Amino acid sequence: MHPIVKVSNVIKHFKDVKAVDGIDLEMQQGEFLALLGPNGAGKTTLVEMIEGIQQPDSGEILIDGKHWAGHAKELHHLIGLSLQETHFIEKVTVKETLKLFASFYDLPKTRVEEVLELVNLREKQKAFVDKLSGGQKQRLALGIAMLNKAKLLLLDEPTTGLDPTARREMWNILMRLREEHKISLILTSHYMEEAEYLCERIVILDKGKILAQGTLSEILTANNFHEIIEFSFKEKDVNVDFIRNSGLGRIDLDDKTLKYKLFVSDIVVQLPTLLSLVKLNGFSMKSLECHKMTLDDLFIEMTGRRLDQ
Repeated sequence: MHPIVKVSNVIKHFKDVKAVDGIDLEMQQGEFLALLGPNGAGKTTLVEMIEGIQQPDSGEILIDGKHWAGHAKELHHLIGLSLQETHFIEKVTVKETLKLFASFYDLPKTRVEEVLELVNLREKQKAFVDKLSGGQKQRLALGIAMLNKAKLLLLDEPTTGLDPTARREMWNILMRLREEHKISLILTSHYMEEAEYLCERIVILDKGKILAQGTLSEILTANNFHEIIEFSFKEKDVNVDFIRNSGLGRIDLDDKTLKYKLFVSDIVVQLPTLLSLVKLNGFSMKSLECHKMTLDDLFIEMTGRRLDQ
């Protein structure tokens, strides 16, 4: 069986900017894939080429084994899109909006009813769109994307600006779609927890290139130091060369929290050594926290920047 999406050595320029720089990517039917990266990483450009909105300068993109050229009508029925921000006709109801878009696909009225249930908007079906909350508007956009029973959903930062409750509701709908309808999903996001919760595979992009990809566990394990001991001292202006030269791992000062981060391979083994070194050198810790490295930590490691910048 061929992959639902296959991207082969795709390059896309905008004047002097190489937005996508030789990307290779495959995803299988039923897979949920997250594209993570800061603004300007190339996420949206890559997704727009997969959607057929943009054409690559070179390379090849196949959707369900087919090129956009010569198969556009077929692929439009296969794909569902939900953008970061969707503008609706304000004085039209939720149900009327769905009926309008359903007419583009010549779908039966029963499909509109199914989608209202699917995205939890049955109680809002008679409400005008301009009366919906941000989360309800995003669920309506998702419903429109699902009207044609899409095999492949492409969601561009669908929960940006939503409160935690609305974001979680969107996640629950997507998880139900995966379990009950076996759809595939490409998700672009700034939210680490969103990618970790929804997607089996994560692709980290920066400056048009793939920095890392795999499951969360695979990506973190590939980094030799994938656990973090975060701490601060009671004393001011501590010279931490005694830790830096110990071989425990790399140590950095987090400018945001003013705490030190020691990247280690095994907290259980290396924490006692750290505590002994601190005591031996006459210092006292003010705070201490240990945790697994997150995707955000890893991205800072790779680029020196945060994913949400």
